[in-house]
Amino acid sequence: MATKKLRGRSLAQRLAAGAIAIATVGALAACSSGTSSSSGDSGPSGKLQILVSSADASDAAFRAVDAAFEKKYPKVNVVLSSVSNDNYPATKSSRLTAGNVDLFVVKGMWETPSYAKSSESDDVRLAKAGGLLDLSKQSFMKKYTPTVLSAQAIGGKQYAVPTGVSYSTGIYYNKAVFQKYGLSVPTTWDEFTKVIDELKAKGVTPFGVGGKDGWPAGLPMLGSVGSLYPSASDKKALAKSLWTNETKLTDKLPTKVLDQTETVLENAQQGAAGAGYDSIPAGFAAGDYAMVPDGTWNEPTIASAVGSKFDFGYFPFPGSDDAKDNAYLNGKIELQLAVPTSSKNQTAALAWLKFFSQASNYKGFLEKSGFSSAQPDISTSAFLKSIAPYTEKYQPAWDQIWVANNKAGQDAVYPFNYPALKPLGSSTPEQAAQAAQTAWAAAF
Repeated sequence: MATKKLRGRSLAQRLAAGAIAIATVGALAACSSGTSSSSGDSGPSGKLQILVSSADASDAAFRAVDAAFEKKYPKVNVVLSSVSNDNYPATKSSRLTAGNVDLFVVKGMWETPSYAKSSESDDVRLAKAGGLLDLSKQSFMKKYTPTVLSAQAIGGKQYAVPTGVSYSTGIYYNKAVFQKYGLSVPTTWDEFTKVIDELKAKGVTPFGVGGKDGWPAGLPMLGSVGSLYPSASDKKALAKSLWTNETKLTDKLPTKVLDQTETVLENAQQGAAGAGYDSIPAGFAAGDYAMVPDGTWNEPTIASAVGSKFDFGYFPFPGSDDAKDNAYLNGKIELQLAVPTSSKNQTAALAWLKFFSQASNYKGFLEKSGFSSAQPDISTSAFLKSIAPYTEKYQPAWDQIWVANNKAGQDAVYPFNYPALKPLGSSTPEQAAQAAQTAWAAAF
């Protein structure tokens, strides 16, 4: 998630792969000198291997930073590896095991609640095992917003640079289509379903969804949780009550999350289950559908696809019957970058992070990636300014709070079992909820 936050394989699979990586990295860290490949030069040199999870906009942003970095440090050869989100966990594990990565994206970097300590993310366990470089005393870390750093601190230490903040619970909409049919931006669930019905009545497909990649189809689920459990404390209470079995996934409100998610999925374009995520911006631009549930990270790609003649907007998923619960977008800290202690070129990795963190370079990265700033006093794009009323209060998305139990079954990973819903699967919301509850209960 995101999540982007829901991206990639199941958390259970990621944790299993992470366990192997941690054990191996500990040995590599012990024998690694941790020095640069430069030989007494004043600046960094040698090969700098960077591994990131793939997205068109952020990939382009990383490439731009890499080019500028190589221009400043011509003795460095930056090798950027961008891996699909589905394959990233396994690739990360193998690269760490082989010791051939100097800077990479870590995920799930927040303190795990005491009730779920056994299910810490693989990267948190990697940090605690000594596999990540402690960046706390690096001067460039002072450039980042204290509250963002606080949210990602592990044991009071900083192990990653936050590349930005993204919001994952919004809906892009075609303003021309809305204007043509006299539709207003919905602020409640009832208004939202009426918009869907009116679009269908006019022969317009309401949503475009890239179900082939798995995780994009889960974005409506994040939106629903964000509305039905609108504050961070609401989400934390839900997570804890699920872990203590005071709440069941078959209860009324958790089942409603799946019901709302199904509403979006069943009103998506024909063939949504097999559609790739990367195909959605072009379909949106072509008018194949009126709305797209997606994160703010994809805005540059959408804007590039649609061109200046296409006017689109963005609003929070309106899952609640109370408009006040739908007033804010939920978000996440984006693509956190860490240096493994097994890195063969820590000097270049740290130089790259320092270069990246400089205001001019960082601003350029934000403009290309579509991320909101994780540094104070950095001006934002026109799009981000347009959604400012929805981001005045930062609310973490569900995937930034929920910790899966790695002893639970596949149906309880998120734990809202959206992959079982039609058209991705064959279950009703009630059946999907029951399967999730059964898988969850099996862990205790």
